Amino acid sequence: MKKIFSVIILVCLVLPLSAKARQMRAIAVRTYPHDVSSFTQGLFFHNGVLYESVGQYGSSAIMKTDLKSGRQTQREDLHRRYFAEGSCSLNGVIYTLTWQEGTCFVYDPESLETISSFRYYGEGWGLTTDGKSLISSDGSATLIWRDPDTFQELSSKTVTLNGKALSLLNELEWIDGKIWANVYGSNNIVVIDPETAQVEQVIDCSALPSFPKREIENVLNGIAADPATGKIYVTGKLWPTLYEIRVQAK
Repeated sequence: MKKIFSVIILVCLVLPLSAKARQMRAIAVRTYPHDVSSFTQGLFFHNGVLYESVGQYGSSAIMKTDLKSGRQTQREDLHRRYFAEGSCSLNGVIYTLTWQEGTCFVYDPESLETISSFRYYGEGWGLTTDGKSLISSDGSATLIWRDPDTFQELSSKTVTLNGKALSLLNELEWIDGKIWANVYGSNNIVVIDPETAQVEQVIDCSALPSFPKREIENVLNGIAADPATGKIYVTGKLWPTLYEIRVQAK
């Protein structure tokens, strides 16, 4: 009996405890125009330029966006059979997922010309990077670490919120050593510890001014951090506004 108790105590010491996530809220610091025709799937900065991948069959694209005006300054359309999803930059190129087509496109960040592509199994939703690997979501509670040279899966982790698996992870962004993720269909962004895959913070964005009434499609989606300034921006699918935000406790 003593041996059993000793094993239980040892397991409790080894396994990480699931800390309750902190409840936060997003406060608008500044607002910018956002193209209401943009079905935002991915949002990120590369060399000071804001890039955005937009979805929908027949109108999917990767593009450069002027932050102040919200206008597209350069755009590369995908073939109408592809539905673009999350995107990010790593090692001097841009990666863009597709929803159900199992294809990741690789682009030149200057010309937006296609360099190559990779095939993968399952759906593509969000994409970010820790500076070494690519990290993707597929709409489940799973995050997948991938080799940027082959797009092959290296490892995966199940994200939990207060001890329970959290599904519908969508657009991703790496910010200060944490993974920020939109939760599809909600007004929340979650901040995930990449080591434990536990949600440390839940950020409620519904208090942003002119926050659109949520319809089936125009949900919160799009997180970008500018490494040069440390500023964080969020928007949504078909939203008229992009917000620079700060986060504070509720």
